[in-house]
Amino acid sequence: MISIIVPIYNESSDCIIHLIEHLNKNTFGHVAEVILVDGGGGSDNIKAKLAQYSDVQYVTSKKGRAIQMNHGAKIAKGNILYFLHADSFPPRHFDHFIHKTLTHTARVKAGCFILRFDSGHWWLKLMGWATVINHSCCRGGDQSLFVDSELFFALNGYDETYEVYEDNEFIQRLYKNTSFKVIRKTITTSARHYHTIGVWRLQWLHLGVYMKKWSGAGAHELSTFYKKHIEDLKVRSRT
Repeated sequence: MISIIVPIYNESSDCIIHLIEHLNKNTFGHVAEVILVDGGGGSDNIKAKLAQYSDVQYVTSKKGRAIQMNHGAKIAKGNILYFLHADSFPPRHFDHFIHKTLTHTARVKAGCFILRFDSGHWWLKLMGWATVINHSCCRGGDQSLFVDSELFFALNGYDETYEVYEDNEFIQRLYKNTSFKVIRKTITTSARHYHTIGVWRLQWLHLGVYMKKWSGAGAHELSTFYKKHIEDLKVRSRT
């Protein structure tokens, strides 16, 4: 069975409910639970609003996506862990494709879906198209990630020293330790950050993070670089 783990921080309850309803409508029957891991302390009365969903577990942890996802994995019941961003919406019967991939292909222990942004911008369309390529440089957390729980814990999960780039760092380790499957079904993710900050501005920041990691920067240096520039970009986007 599949445990879906969603790290959240300052997400509105309406957005979270929308995601839960989408998952319920599009499941095939292999989902054991949805675990929402809140790093923001539970604003917007979200816990009370989730009480109507018997298969949804709401927990809190320290802030940090890697920390939150590891926390969710530790309490998960499923033998398949599915890490999903709160603004990403998997395809119909997503759990069937995940279950089939991990149970029918012995050498495959992890994978993701191809990506589509909810935007008509040509660059974002191109980025989505590139995710069909099965290479670690074409991966990211917005595509979601499913992994055999035994392998996840064998690799010690996400590296909690990373405040940014945590998805990519773990996926790179997965590529080195198992066959990785890109399912050719589309997960749709929000382009809200690109539209708020600017497509090119945010893309250049992401490229800067990748280049610094490629040149040998560690987790702290990446975080410092990202935080400094993202704040500058937010100020510029408001002017």
